[in-house]
Amino acid sequence: MMRETRVGSGWGAHLGQPVNRRAVLRRAAGVIAVAPVLSLLAACGGDGDEPTSTPAASGGEPATEAPSNTPEAVASPTDSSEPEATEAPTEAAEPTGTTAAAATEPASTGGTFPATVTHKYGTTTVEIEPKRVVSLGYNDQDQILAFGVTPVAARYWYGDETNVIFPWAEASLTGPAPAVLNMPELDFELIASYSPDLIIAIYSGITEEEYATLSQIAPTVAQLGDYIDYGMPWEETTRLVGAALGQPERAEEIISEIDDLFTTYRAENPIFEESTVAVAAMREDGSNFALFNVEDGRARIITGLGLTIPESIIDVLDPNTFFTNFSNEQLNILNSVDVVTWLQVPFAGGRDAIEKNPLYARLRVATEGRHVFVEGDVDNAIAFNSPLSIAFTLEAIVPHLVAALDGDPTTNEPPMA
Repeated sequence: MMRETRVGSGWGAHLGQPVNRRAVLRRAAGVIAVAPVLSLLAACGGDGDEPTSTPAASGGEPATEAPSNTPEAVASPTDSSEPEATEAPTEAAEPTGTTAAAATEPASTGGTFPATVTHKYGTTTVEIEPKRVVSLGYNDQDQILAFGVTPVAARYWYGDETNVIFPWAEASLTGPAPAVLNMPELDFELIASYSPDLIIAIYSGITEEEYATLSQIAPTVAQLGDYIDYGMPWEETTRLVGAALGQPERAEEIISEIDDLFTTYRAENPIFEESTVAVAAMREDGSNFALFNVEDGRARIITGLGLTIPESIIDVLDPNTFFTNFSNEQLNILNSVDVVTWLQVPFAGGRDAIEKNPLYARLRVATEGRHVFVEGDVDNAIAFNSPLSIAFTLEAIVPHLVAALDGDPTTNEPPMA
């Protein structure tokens, strides 16, 4: 089946980040959903052996407005209107293929339990081995699959609306593909219908209220509080998921394997550690562009190769969000770096549209061919930023970075697929 690169027209969606509605709407949805969820849980029954999740007693005050570091709070480059959600249905769609909890084979983690993890909203203890893991972070299914566990259901982000498993992750499936949770807003009743015994919601941007509701369904793991939403390093996500699945040692093995890959590429290409980079995306009408924060997962992959984002870029970035918008009159910022890595290229009208943008075309990085255009499944892979997608990303992107930095504007690599 052909896979789309992205769905949606909002600027946040173009940048590859999940775009939900504002937190106030999510809180309202959470309040409304509590009663039916509790009713459903009562109907399903339970016993004292079920895993438990306990929010921190001294947790932060519930948010009263959309936090400034979440994608839904980031303004459009041209106005302050809320970014649109993806073109996925605004109500949760019935999961594709399987619609009942009993229809999906339970997974086995092979881990050691009880397992306790600490995260943004408190401490979660998984008392017994989870058999029915639900993935609510937009790319968390990759992390779960890396531990040999196939979730019973996973949240849709973009692309083919009937599938949440991308090419680089297909070989890691250990059972039926996860049911697709197509829900721009969390549908607590639908989540509960899968009878999860563990919910992974790291790359999700969930609020504390949503976490509290999810924790009534099953033990829930949110992201660490040390990072902006959607800005947690893949290594820390791997450790957190591994701990929740009772496999902390395997987490360290996975991290070591990927670190070795980065080390090899750095050693083979010493020019990377001598070079600076900007990670950028251009708006579809060519009127604005954005630069990704150093904490963004995509930027972390590029800098993991040894390239650095210089102070000239860092100083103009908003440290509280994953990207910062600029008008095209500020494109000359890019002349301060050795190479520009362009993401979300199709939404700018393609590589040709970026290269022909009159304000960009006159920059030295453009005239000297010091740019890389990340396209197709490689763009999807760098956005996922997972142990399964990183090798796929690096294999494709490294030759393009080498060509962009070799000092010869005529060097061209074939377009990424």
